Amino acid sequence: MAGLSPDGGSPAAAVAAPERDPAAPTVAALVSQVYRPVTSLGPGRRLGIWFQGCTLACPGCMSRHTWEATGGRELTVERFAALWRSALADGLDGLTVSGGEPLEQPAALAALLAAADAGRRRAGRPADLLVYTGWEPEELAADPATAAALDGADAVITGRYRAGRPTRLAWRGSANQRLTTRTALGRERYAPYLDHRPERPELQVRVSEGEVRVIGVPRPGDLGRIERDLVRRGVTLRETSWRP
Repeated sequence: MAGLSPDGGSPAAAVAAPERDPAAPTVAALVSQVYRPVTSLGPGRRLGIWFQGCTLACPGCMSRHTWEATGGRELTVERFAALWRSALADGLDGLTVSGGEPLEQPAALAALLAAADAGRRRAGRPADLLVYTGWEPEELAADPATAAALDGADAVITGRYRAGRPTRLAWRGSANQRLTTRTALGRERYAPYLDHRPERPELQVRVSEGEVRVIGVPRPGDLGRIERDLVRRGVTLRETSWRP
């Protein structure tokens, strides 16, 4: 699951940040990528944020490039708020936060979700907030201080990626992963998808600045098919994030 552009993939995202109290602390997330519109990780057209850093290191993960905590770049809450404001003005339907592992930066995650909620309230838009985490429900229950970072989410997808447990459930990579709704908006948006099994998952494949990026949750064999199709089109991959 990858994105493309540091500024959300759209010139409209380049908007001025609001004035900030210089005495207030700056909160920033270390992120791998930001991209819009995402149409393969949640309902509708969405802004996608991928956090950088993950110590869970699930075997078979397609996003190994997001594991290192020393990679990525800072995304301040102010900058995120500007991107989100632009996304809402352009009619996007929600925010998807993935990674990496967002709960390895709980304060930043909580701050981004709070800013997203404030922004949608100001805009009068029912844009939902979806978070992916590899933490299991029992781990969340055992660490409520960290789990509280998810309080601002309308829906959460939990659980390690298990390569040996493929699934056809929408937006989930393995059968153990659970989609849980947390708010009335979450229930409204996600109730139709709790047990939904699309015939084929939607994947977004983009080529930019010498990189091929795949956004979505592929099924077994999908990435190999994408590679073979690229070769037929004359694209040679030097390395991939989904193989060690």
